Amino acid sequence: MTASASTTSAVLQGLGAARGWLEDVYRDLHQHPELSHQEQRTARMVAERLTQAGYEVHERIGGTGVVGVLRNGNGATVLMRADMDALPVLEVTDLPYASTETVTDSSGTQVPVMHACGHDVHVTCLLGAAHLLSESTQQWSGTAVVLFQPAEEVGDGARGMSEDGLADIIPHPDVALAQHVLPFPAGDVGTHPGAFLSAADSMRITVHGRGAHGSMPQAAVDPVVMAAMIVVRLQTIISREIQPGEFAVVTVGSVQAGTKSNVIPDHAVIELNIRTYGDQTREAIISAIKRIVTAECRASNSPEEPEFEIYDHFPLTTNDEQATARTAEAFAAVFSTHATPIDRQTASEDFSDIPTALGTPYTYWGIGCIDRDLYAAAKKADRISQDIPVNHAANFAPVIQPTLDVGTTAMVTAAMAWLGQT
Repeated sequence: MTASASTTSAVLQGLGAARGWLEDVYRDLHQHPELSHQEQRTARMVAERLTQAGYEVHERIGGTGVVGVLRNGNGATVLMRADMDALPVLEVTDLPYASTETVTDSSGTQVPVMHACGHDVHVTCLLGAAHLLSESTQQWSGTAVVLFQPAEEVGDGARGMSEDGLADIIPHPDVALAQHVLPFPAGDVGTHPGAFLSAADSMRITVHGRGAHGSMPQAAVDPVVMAAMIVVRLQTIISREIQPGEFAVVTVGSVQAGTKSNVIPDHAVIELNIRTYGDQTREAIISAIKRIVTAECRASNSPEEPEFEIYDHFPLTTNDEQATARTAEAFAAVFSTHATPIDRQTASEDFSDIPTALGTPYTYWGIGCIDRDLYAAAKKADRISQDIPVNHAANFAPVIQPTLDVGTTAMVTAAMAWLGQT
């Protein structure tokens, strides 16, 4: 038996009392972000909070992953997930709790760190939901599993937890739930059945030339020119090789070659990102990239064949139709007109690796985090893309409220759609 609106409301009664400490937790997390696979401080804090709330706590799953299990009689098992890692971004929000952290990344480079994607919101809201469920066990029955995942930003955190024996640690979930803050009005919650977030692949391409003095280009095979021609030609893949209306993106994010203006280097490295909603389109794009790069290298008389490396793969996020419909119905009862359908998003996630490995249906939704007046003004002026910071931007700053209240409420509401009444 699923929970009624009244029992969900009863679980949410404790939100007002928890609001203060949840906001403090959020500010603390935002001020102390940690890169992928370095989430030690965040993981310790999460484990302490879950232990205090009476959860059976499992730590260091897949590195820094933390899972809490709360068994409360017969009923469904619901897995709820939040990601913990931050990004190597220098924050420019001017918030009083802005991050000033710098750390050494996996390559040994000192980098700034910022919660530029809102994972601090996700952790806070899941802690809030875990607390509210633990404080109201008389209102539901079943098992709540709260999972705090590392390394979403590099695409291997979910897989790492699965490969580290997650299935043997937790009871088998009947459904898996996750959410993400998105740059639309705070207070809104959006669901989407079917393909929701794109698959993504990062590719590193190395093209080889022959180095020489900048004054003697005739003695060189210039990899800078080669790379420039490749970057231009890659732009034709979407416009000339993919069927109109089929979503796909190819973005060149990095081109690196040489160290000095008068030295022609011997190689160049191009890094690009591919986004698709289908395997056939993905394979067609990868094949086109390899064909174009190889042809340009041969046209330039490159002394070696180019090298291709695919890394940071993110799976397609495809929401289960029935689980999404059930969640959307529960949201409508709680959020009324603020619960709406949402379009497919071009961003990518690795969350689905966990329910896929477990053989569990899942649904993943979005919550708004932008000040409603700011968003309305930008929309009226037709300046949303210019005036509204998006995830991964250095000035991305979710408003604390109602974002935290809505995110906590959404997770509780979705979970209660499966957790039976006592």
